[in-house]
Amino acid sequence: MARASRKHSGKSSVRLRYSPLKFNPTSAGFFMTYNIYILYSAMLDQYYIGHTENISDRIFRHNNSGSKSTKKANDWVVKYTEEFGTRAEAMKRELEIKNKKSRKYIEWLINSVG
Repeated sequence: MARASRKHSGKSSVRLRYSPLKFNPTSAGFFMTYNIYILYSAMLDQYYIGHTENISDRIFRHNNSGSKSTKKANDWVVKYTEEFGTRAEAMKRELEIKNKKSRKYIEWLINSVG
């Protein structure tokens, strides 16, 4: 029984968006950071806590009905941010703040920055 041999060209069938030889995120100074943020709406007199990779885009979406919990107002402003290296760290910190369930703690965080 003869078996047809197939030459392997050495190239992967996976298509990359960038050349692994030309682009290295760590050497290019490209690091994804994640932020937790506290927004405040004067119209509602409420704070909102969240996390994101792109804070300016996220605030735009909050102010333009992009979020169920913030669509009641369009005057959200950033009062506080913290930066983290991983999404897991940011989510953990977001939950720490939310679990305090304290407006006083949120205001203390905001005022501690100066």
